[in-house]
Amino acid sequence: MSTIGQNLSALGFAAVIAVVDREQARPERVRRHFQVEPASQFASASLAAAREAGEDDPQPEPARVYPNLGIVYGTVDRGGYSALKADPAVTRVNLAPQLSPIRPVDAPVATALEVDHTWGLTAMGVPQLWGLGLTGSGVKVAHLDTGVDASHPALEKAVTMFAEFGMDGREIAGAEPRDSDPRSHHGTHTAATVAGRPVDNRHVGVAPGCEVLSALVIEGGDVIARILGGMDWAVGNEVRILSMSLGIRGVVNDFLGVLDALLDNRVLPVIAVGNEGPGTSRSPGNYPQSLSVGAHDKAFAVADFSSSQRLNRRTQPLVPDIVGPGVDVISAGPRGGWQSLSGTSMATPHVAGLAALLFEAEPAATPAQVERAIFRSAQRGDMEQERVNRGAVHGVRALDALRRQRIGAARG
Repeated sequence: MSTIGQNLSALGFAAVIAVVDREQARPERVRRHFQVEPASQFASASLAAAREAGEDDPQPEPARVYPNLGIVYGTVDRGGYSALKADPAVTRVNLAPQLSPIRPVDAPVATALEVDHTWGLTAMGVPQLWGLGLTGSGVKVAHLDTGVDASHPALEKAVTMFAEFGMDGREIAGAEPRDSDPRSHHGTHTAATVAGRPVDNRHVGVAPGCEVLSALVIEGGDVIARILGGMDWAVGNEVRILSMSLGIRGVVNDFLGVLDALLDNRVLPVIAVGNEGPGTSRSPGNYPQSLSVGAHDKAFAVADFSSSQRLNRRTQPLVPDIVGPGVDVISAGPRGGWQSLSGTSMATPHVAGLAALLFEAEPAATPAQVERAIFRSAQRGDMEQERVNRGAVHGVRALDALRRQRIGAARG
């Protein structure tokens, strides 16, 4: 991976993410350190968007401010980079990484929904939590993906907010819900796994009472600007959980500050670890700050494609943190139908939905407490620790662990 210094030497500019201590300054004040670089992707995308909007004198932007995250993203030259590093309000400056979708491993397979509960719901003990009255009611889950078909019968009442972020990362006013993935309806499939309502008394969604706030952030354009826009929008709307199946191949720490910003806003990031198999992982799914998710099948065997890696760090050296149902997962598909997909992208919304059930059970719980409860629920069975870390999660065990934590905290 290149560095800021290498980009400055080779190009004369670098696209960077600056994290701002909002107790010292407003993020808008830091914007003055950025410069318009016409050759950059950010400037090109912002100029194209300004022209498309019909502005009288369209101009490229030097930077974009994300006030809820406390982040500024844009381009700097050497002087601007030095000014950012010297600014006491700036806590971190990183090269902007290039994230990409974690695609399903096989083509989608159209199918029928012929069971009361998909195998993943049963494997996680989710119906038992429903029997306790838990559906995720009152919990907001941010879903950053290819968008969503909110007209699908399983999602008509689940998607309470939708935002589309254009190629330059600005929110498109008045955008109607849609899924931009013509091949697999990836966003629709993952959203329904989080929160799909029952259709003819058949279930695909883990938390059928939660609210999905879906943002269309991929693919195309300035991906970082779009993803940061979706995250900032989600934080501004007070979500508790972020479900995301995006990443950079390998261990790339440039997105660490963004994950810290999510945690500072009491958001639990649930992120896919990748589909490249053992000895691989994706960032930010491999960060300690994220709840990283791999995939197992209905026989509780780790999926061959599920990424896993041992990292050279003192704490949490293994990724993913846990595994969830991710093979032959049936969920919402095109034109109101159903389809089967496989990938850690399919396992991630299962775990995000479980987190929603836990937050409903204990509304005062912190993201760290919910994450810890999910970790404690996991069991490896016959799966190798190097591939699955803690193992496969289970809802009832997670709820018991969370309540024990909350009781202990109250006594303490």
